[in-house]
Amino acid sequence: MRSGDPVTVPPAQQEVQAKDLCLRLLTDRPRSRAELSKKLADKGYDESVSARVLDRLTEVGLVDDAAFAEQWVRSRHVFSGKGKRALAMELRTKGVAPEVAAVALDQIDGDDERERAVELVRRKLRTTSLDFEVDGPGGRSSERDRVVRRLVSMLARRGYPQGMAFDVVKAELAQAGTDTDGLSAD
Repeated sequence: MRSGDPVTVPPAQQEVQAKDLCLRLLTDRPRSRAELSKKLADKGYDESVSARVLDRLTEVGLVDDAAFAEQWVRSRHVFSGKGKRALAMELRTKGVAPEVAAVALDQIDGDDERERAVELVRRKLRTTSLDFEVDGPGGRSSERDRVVRRLVSMLARRGYPQGMAFDVVKAELAQAGTDTDGLSAD
């Protein structure tokens, strides 16, 4: 037998190997059914073998998209500071059904999301100079505006709504003693 020749493995043995692969992947972190299915397909397992293995793992509770989505949302929101929009996109790429993702995302209410955005902005402001010189018409500071744009962009990249991001940044700058007159959300 030459390298690259297909190996013929009996179907029962294929199921054992596929199950072992899934279990190894699940020891790293929880995964969605779609993720596991893709990994099995990438390794060349027949779709029927994959379906039987995944059905069995689902039956015993090792593969549960709803639990996966809830854990993913909780962890990525708390530890990575992701907003609902970014989390919805991540779940979609993980192959989680939209209705399952919606239920998981409901655990983050608007107050939680805003509170997390405030924490992120405060952390960033600790390392940002807020000593702005007035250099524009009407007493505007281009440096202040640049900081506002950077903070709002940081929150937007993490999936926070632009309006909320701007409101949080403006409020935190005001609390830090920075003049926010003339700031607009455009």
